[in-house]
Amino acid sequence: MPHPLGDRPSKIIAVHLNFPSRARERGRIPSEPSYFLKPPSSLAGTGDPLARPAGCELMTFEGEIALVIGRRAHRVAPGEAWEHVGWVTAANDAGVHDMKWADRGSNLRSKGADGFTPIGPRLLDARALDPAALRIRTWVNGEIVQDDTSDTLLFPFAALVADLSRLVTLEAGDVILTGTPAGASVAGPGDTVEVEVTAGPQSTGRLSNTVVQAGPLDGWGAMPRADDAARADAWGSAYVAKATLDEAVAEALRGLSTATLSSQMRKRGLQHMSIDGVHPAGGDGVKMVGTAHTLRYLPLREDLFERHGGGMNAQKRAIEELRPGQVLVMDARRDASSGTIGDILALRAAKRGAAGVVTDGGLRDSATVAAMDLPVFHAGAHPAVLGRRHVPWDTGLPISCGGALVQPGDVLVGDADGVVVIPPDIVEGLAADAAEQEAQERFITERVAEGEPVDGLYPLGPRWREHYETWRRDHS
Repeated sequence: MPHPLGDRPSKIIAVHLNFPSRARERGRIPSEPSYFLKPPSSLAGTGDPLARPAGCELMTFEGEIALVIGRRAHRVAPGEAWEHVGWVTAANDAGVHDMKWADRGSNLRSKGADGFTPIGPRLLDARALDPAALRIRTWVNGEIVQDDTSDTLLFPFAALVADLSRLVTLEAGDVILTGTPAGASVAGPGDTVEVEVTAGPQSTGRLSNTVVQAGPLDGWGAMPRADDAARADAWGSAYVAKATLDEAVAEALRGLSTATLSSQMRKRGLQHMSIDGVHPAGGDGVKMVGTAHTLRYLPLREDLFERHGGGMNAQKRAIEELRPGQVLVMDARRDASSGTIGDILALRAAKRGAAGVVTDGGLRDSATVAAMDLPVFHAGAHPAVLGRRHVPWDTGLPISCGGALVQPGDVLVGDADGVVVIPPDIVEGLAADAAEQEAQERFITERVAEGEPVDGLYPLGPRWREHYETWRRDHS
């Protein structure tokens, strides 16, 4: 169906975060609006299909209030900006998160495909509307999933138009997608997404689009890729995270010491699996079990710190990417002469459900962090911020921490002796063997306490094997 604008606009501009409800879901409140472009070829109308390419699983919907510029806006002041808005309508800022990994911030592949910006079905005259009195609602298969009002916006509509027009001339017909409220999520083939904007008795009508399965992409260029981080980002508040580690295995590991686990790995030829030089902030009773999510710092270079250290840098992204049961592992090159995490980010990690934090660098606010219900292992307390020594660089890649190679998804166990890294493909067998070793050592300890000599007893020799088996049955 033709979109309601007739001729295509020169550009479509979308706002990343604007509704406080969505910002709370995302865990950050921007101080200024940020934008991305969608091509005019992505425009569609009500009734048009949302075509999900084969190989993609994360077709997302975002109900939005769309502004259509009525007359040219170039360096207009906020007090005059609304006069340049001609119409208001409903929009769906659709996309496929499976392609987001390849966009590096542009959103072109993930959000710019043909048909990924349906708008309509009717235009409301902006001159007759109060821009702070609009309501946006979204339904999926008849069930309401988004409902919010424009009086809550972080950046009012006029502020967006004025801000954009400082540097970008807005032409008549251009479209501004003003952000989505909480509840944006994933729709699959057969799901119908409807979006409506109302202003009192006036309504755009319901913009209705059904997701359909499209054919495969041609076999050149970036191909769809989805991981758990992409799924969590796409599903939003509807996402139910999988346990990062089987709970039965995790519970077994909680009952085992790092010394025993290290011994078992040594028997398997794994000699370099300890993160050296770190100790727990919370004292000797701490226990940590989880899977690795990694963050790498590079040495400070002043000319690069402003670009990489400010805003939503890799350190903050790593915190926001954490899933329940993960351990944030930081490569600070064993340089503890500045902090690599402090109390606020540690608290945020705890709120994200993190199982712990490990850094071979320094810890700020150490007393406060030690009192938290979050295991934190570090190389030393230091009052300085990370910018004294480190530039936060990237996340989710293999790193070195305390001399150990740590890959995302590795299993980490920490206690008073330190932290060990366990390859995930051996963790179940290792846990079983470690439990057997600790049972033998408890038996041996009891015998030594009774006065038995260690010869033939430690390690357990043939003479004591039958006694041990009887003891094991009695203590199972």
